[in-house]
Amino acid sequence: MTDPDPPIQFDNVSNSSPPLPTIPSASSRATVLAHTSEAPQTNGVIQRVLVAEDAEDTRESLRQVLHYTLGLEVDTAADGQEALEKLRVRPYSVLVTDLRMPRVTGLELIDSIRAEHLPVTVIVTTGHGGVNEAVHALKAGAYDFLIKPADPQHLCLLVKHALGERRLRDEVIALQAELQGRRSFQNVLSKSPRMCEVFDLISSISDTASTVLILGETGTGKEQVARAIHQASAGFRPGPFVAVNCAALPETLMESELFGHEKGSFTGATGQRKGRFEHANGGTLFLDEIGDLPTPVQVKLLRVLQERRIERVGGIQPIDLDVRVIAATHQPLERLVKAGRFREDLFYRLNVIRIDLPPLRDRPEDIPLLAEHFCQKYSRPGKPCSIDAEAMRVLVQCEWPGNVRQLENAIERACVTAKEGVIQPVDLPPDVANRTGPKTQLQVDLSRPLAIQLAELTSAFEERYLRKALRKTRGHVGKCAKITGLSRRSVTDKVALYKIDKAEYKRD
Repeated sequence: MTDPDPPIQFDNVSNSSPPLPTIPSASSRATVLAHTSEAPQTNGVIQRVLVAEDAEDTRESLRQVLHYTLGLEVDTAADGQEALEKLRVRPYSVLVTDLRMPRVTGLELIDSIRAEHLPVTVIVTTGHGGVNEAVHALKAGAYDFLIKPADPQHLCLLVKHALGERRLRDEVIALQAELQGRRSFQNVLSKSPRMCEVFDLISSISDTASTVLILGETGTGKEQVARAIHQASAGFRPGPFVAVNCAALPETLMESELFGHEKGSFTGATGQRKGRFEHANGGTLFLDEIGDLPTPVQVKLLRVLQERRIERVGGIQPIDLDVRVIAATHQPLERLVKAGRFREDLFYRLNVIRIDLPPLRDRPEDIPLLAEHFCQKYSRPGKPCSIDAEAMRVLVQCEWPGNVRQLENAIERACVTAKEGVIQPVDLPPDVANRTGPKTQLQVDLSRPLAIQLAELTSAFEERYLRKALRKTRGHVGKCAKITGLSRRSVTDKVALYKIDKAEYKRD
């Protein structure tokens, strides 16, 4: 068992300015090392120390003492603000900080570390007159404190003990980061096997120029996946990511927006203008809602994909491009092709690499993961928010017709309305609570008649059954009637009874 640190003595204190800590001599370092054994090591985790001190000589002396004696990686900061910025971007196991510093004091730094949940153990240093401040620092969460001038041997022993206690926490943080890495890919979060297949596919195409078609319901994160493909290809294709919503652009401007125009090519063209294709040269062009692309523009897009060159509107000079095109839509393109609304040859040109994104209801294991992520994202600074177990049950049982986007909006709202930093079911939007299915365990209430409870249970199951049938038939009442064995009139009446919006289940 390691002997406890020797108590700090406060008697016989001199009022003169404290001398700077000195770098131990070779013999002194040998003595310290004999007491400290060797610098604590963590399996696969690098333990770093940050020294925050406004006096340059003292700061450098502390750095050298810890570096040469314990063999640690030591960074320095000239004040509390610089230290806080470094703690935010790089992990440190121990922070040795002065209490009286410009911009941000040591106590303010400790408060910020606690408010932002930064994983670091804090040791404070203070002059002889700052013992009361040091006590306040301990109450605020500091590990221990030292009186200046810091004795090198005592400093090293204290840091060594702090690192030893920190080791297990650092290993847990490293494991959590590794686990988080397995659940995310280029900022797309999921632990669903189907989404992991998508991640694998993205990795396999990262060094190619193949065109990608992403299909999925509204709100499933098609643009996020497109950005993930672009980011995974950054080493091979370092150009910009340019997004175009084909449904948001007027047909009269679509061609000019995509391909650019020359001066005088049409009324109002007062100068030459580059289109989105040229802006995306060397990178990725994301064409969202490709199913809404007008037929004349479809013809020109097909030629661009075939020849990898464009001509501006009103121009005659071809421009060679190196652009990966990613298209996305919530519409079934095969149906649009059969209906004559989308060119078949363009569909096959786009459908080189196809990614089908599953709706959120088909990957319920992602709901808690995404909910916690959005909870952290929308929590107020210094006021972390959490989700109550009952509220999480409601989230998991919701059908989420709006998919990830609807979940994000629900959590953002709940973070605003939640009291005392805990999201309760009452904080969730009404449309979320009303879409939950029946509880997994039946609740028996002997104070109410059996007939009433059976009627409620039957109604809940009937609504859930009807919604599933409508989803399968994409809101078609006639087909839904065949599945359920009911008449069209009965299906229509029940849709009205349960206030079901059929448009949610329809696809163009």
